[in-house]
Amino acid sequence: MPNNPFANLDDLPLFELTSHDIADEGEMPLANCSGLMGVEGGEDVSPHLSWKGAPDETKSYVVTCFDPDAPTQAGFWHWAVANIPASVTELPANAGDPDAGLLPDGALTVPNDLRQPRYIGAAPPAGHGPHRYFFVVHALDVESLEGVDGDSTPTFLAFNVFSHAIARAYLEVTFEQ
Repeated sequence: MPNNPFANLDDLPLFELTSHDIADEGEMPLANCSGLMGVEGGEDVSPHLSWKGAPDETKSYVVTCFDPDAPTQAGFWHWAVANIPASVTELPANAGDPDAGLLPDGALTVPNDLRQPRYIGAAPPAGHGPHRYFFVVHALDVESLEGVDGDSTPTFLAFNVFSHAIARAYLEVTFEQ
């Protein structure tokens, strides 16, 4: 049975997450794969994400991208953004590039598992089979997560999300080399 990234988390109400770039249970487009990690044609462009239907009491959002199929005991975090204001319900394509300046004021990107504060695209090891990539938006009951800063790890961020998440939305896409 594949690793379920939600297995140890509370069941939460779901809201809707959509994208112009990726489709739930579809294949990751090359633009969203990692040229930085050697995928030919990869551009490391984070996909457009749009969400609706989160609870009225939402005070902020956290957006993450996680590969539970990476050949590690802990998976691989590709992107993690905290403190997205509750008034924001969409991130444009390439918001994960810090040089693009497309994240809303106050949003905080924590370094991914390459220790880079940006989106890093899909890049599973060649021959390892298909990997799943979960783009997740959590609605939180706080405006910002205390103790989470620019030196935090995505795992530390996720641990703090656990205590404040009131709903979630996600898209699952796959890619293999």
